[in-house]
Amino acid sequence: MKITGLRARDVRFPTSRQMDGSDALNLGDYSAVYVTLETDGALAGCGLTFTNGHGTEIGVAAALALARLVVGRSLDEITADFRGFYRLLTQDPQLRWIGPEKGIVHMATGAVVNALWDLWARRDGKPLWKLLCDLTPQQTVDCVPFLWITDALTPEEALALLERHAATRARREAEMRRDGFPAYTTSTGWLGYPDEKVRRLCREAMAKGFTHFKMKVSPDTDANLRRAALMREEIGPQRRLSMDANQCWEVNEAITQVKALARFDPFWIEEPTSPDDVLGHAAIARAIAPLKVATGEMCQNRVIFKQLMQAGGLGYCQIDACRVGGVNEVLAILLLAARFGVPVCPHAGGVGLCEYVQHLAIYDYVALNPSLQDRYCEYVDHLHEHFVHPVRLANARYQAPRAPGYSIEMKPESLEAFAFPGGREWRS
Repeated sequence: MKITGLRARDVRFPTSRQMDGSDALNLGDYSAVYVTLETDGALAGCGLTFTNGHGTEIGVAAALALARLVVGRSLDEITADFRGFYRLLTQDPQLRWIGPEKGIVHMATGAVVNALWDLWARRDGKPLWKLLCDLTPQQTVDCVPFLWITDALTPEEALALLERHAATRARREAEMRRDGFPAYTTSTGWLGYPDEKVRRLCREAMAKGFTHFKMKVSPDTDANLRRAALMREEIGPQRRLSMDANQCWEVNEAITQVKALARFDPFWIEEPTSPDDVLGHAAIARAIAPLKVATGEMCQNRVIFKQLMQAGGLGYCQIDACRVGGVNEVLAILLLAARFGVPVCPHAGGVGLCEYVQHLAIYDYVALNPSLQDRYCEYVDHLHEHFVHPVRLANARYQAPRAPGYSIEMKPESLEAFAFPGGREWRS
């Protein structure tokens, strides 16, 4: 199977009209750079990277700039040395000067790499999580980019981590097929929602079985305290309430804010400051202990994750499926989390991210971290209707995907309607 073309589209959904996705720093339209890898056969591979409206066109240009490195190669050639191909994409001498491995080119790389994994899984007739679970430990290690992280994780150590729980994988896989992976909801606590809508959504989510809720916080202490009181009143003392600052605080401000909010028993504080400030995260983590810091959705690569774990600044690892360089780099981060004993709770706020990360959460549990203690995968109830194989939840648990691929293929009518700027929904 040879890759014959790479298409990249700018797809945007007007979520800002209803304040969906609103937080301390963001009020945009959930959008995506949507990549399709065409082949000389009947199959195609799909991938996307999440964006937030204006600027998506830059990501499209970045994805198209990668085409010359992908088109003309066979899938077997790529998967036979996936680590080498990943390095080819991320260390290209004409592109790495606008990286390396960070920023818009790296996000576009994530879309392309994920499309390759989608194509591989479709060809083998497996959902992505099952394809990953069926790789041998050595095959998995051969996909992982170890550049710049061997001071924390060597290939030999990664192999040992993958072999450690191999004998009991089948039991956990059966559990995931039967019960699914626990989810928490962010859809109740967007910052722009009026109070009555928050109350109604909390009640609806509890009726669906959710026991873990997340609210957005801002620089306004009084507003944070009022909203926390409202949500705690609705969900009661026995359910978990996490808080997400979306990077809006200075380090000392974060410590002050979290101590003020401590009366509401937060489960974690998410993105308390700049995603690049490793030492700042460590300082916050020390000051607010035993409450833990969660972050990861805006971390630009595995190196930042490595440093956060080494510095003790990360209590919950929130992998993002496409902020980093796709499945290969996510595998590196999952292995780092296993090495440092950090629970993985994937980020999924954005179009297609729930469809993506359900696979990664299930794989992490089956292959690397055989415990569901304090482990959740984020869920937002937005835009799933646009996907050919949308997520399925039952009793607040992600049900294991069954269809081959990475669950990220969008319906042709949705691509046509929400293409920017010429799609029907934007013309109207």
